[in-house]
Amino acid sequence: MHRIVVLRALKVGDFLTGVPAYRGIRRAYPSSYIQLAAPRELAPLAQLLENTIDEVCDARELAPLHEQLYDADIGIDLHGKGPESHRLLVQARARRLVAFRNSAIPLSADGAEHDPEEHEVSRWCRMLRHAGIPADPIELDIRAPHTTSRTEAARGATLVHPGASSRARCWPSERWIDVVRSERDAGRRIIITGGPTEVRRAYAIARAAELPDECVFAGRTNVLELAELVGASARVVCGDTGIAHLATAFRRPSVVLFGPTPPTHWGPPARPIHRVLWAGRRGNPHADRIDAGLLSIAAADVIDSLRTLPAVATC
Repeated sequence: MHRIVVLRALKVGDFLTGVPAYRGIRRAYPSSYIQLAAPRELAPLAQLLENTIDEVCDARELAPLHEQLYDADIGIDLHGKGPESHRLLVQARARRLVAFRNSAIPLSADGAEHDPEEHEVSRWCRMLRHAGIPADPIELDIRAPHTTSRTEAARGATLVHPGASSRARCWPSERWIDVVRSERDAGRRIIITGGPTEVRRAYAIARAAELPDECVFAGRTNVLELAELVGASARVVCGDTGIAHLATAFRRPSVVLFGPTPPTHWGPPARPIHRVLWAGRRGNPHADRIDAGLLSIAAADVIDSLRTLPAVATC
C-alpha cells in the first residue's frame, strides 16, 4: 500500500491551520494510507475531518519518529523550514521528501522557498502546490462534534478563553473580568475554558464577575470536549490560541486578541463573523511578560467588538 507520513507534531492551533493541506494531500492521493505524526490527543480532531487522515501516530515536537512511521513512500514536513524537522523524515527513510528547501538537507533541493511573512495556512498550501499537490487555504471548515450532557451547557453561550501558552499572549485578568461582566449584563450565558495550568485564573475571573463555578470548564475537558464547547457556543472571545482556530473551523463568531504576533500570520480568514484586535506592534511571542501591544488593547475595545458580532445559529 502507498503510504504517506505527514509531520505536524505540534498543538491544536497548528493542527487546525494544517487542515487545508491535509485535504489537498488526500485529494492528490485518494488511495494512499495517510499517517499524521502528531500528539495522540489530537486524534479526535483528525476523526472530524472524515476520510482525510487514516491514522494519528503519536509524535512530539522534533522528537525522533516511531518505527511505525518509517519507510513511507512520501514524507511531508508541515512542521517548519528545517533542517531539524526535515531530518526526522530523512532518518525515518521516507523515499520522497516534500518540504521547504533547506541547503543542509539535499533531499529538499526541489522544495519551495520559505516565506517568513506568509500566513500559516497559506504557507503549507503553497509548499504542496510547488510539489504538485493542489491545496486550497480556504478549506478550513470542520464538522462540529455533537455535544454531550457535559458540554451542552455551551449551547448558545459566550465562550471566554482567557489563557494562552505564553505569558506574552495573556491579556490581564482584570480586563477579562470587565468583558465577562459586560456579557453577563447583556443577558448572555457565559462559560470559561482553559487548560490545566489555568484553572485558578479561570475561577478567579468567574467569581470576580459573580458567575457560578459551574460555568468554569478550565482543566476539566479533553480536546474533543473543548471542541464540543466551541462548536456549541454562540460566540467566542479569546487570545491568539488554538481556541481561535476552533472558532474558525466551526464558523463560530469570534473576537481574537493579538499581541506580539501579527494576525496576518495566524489570524482568522476575512469573514464578517470574526473580529481581530491588534495594536500593530510585533514582539516576542514566547516572552515571560505581557506584550506591550497586547496591553494596549482595552477592555472597552473587546466589549465594543463583541457588540458588533453577527448572530449565527448554533449547530
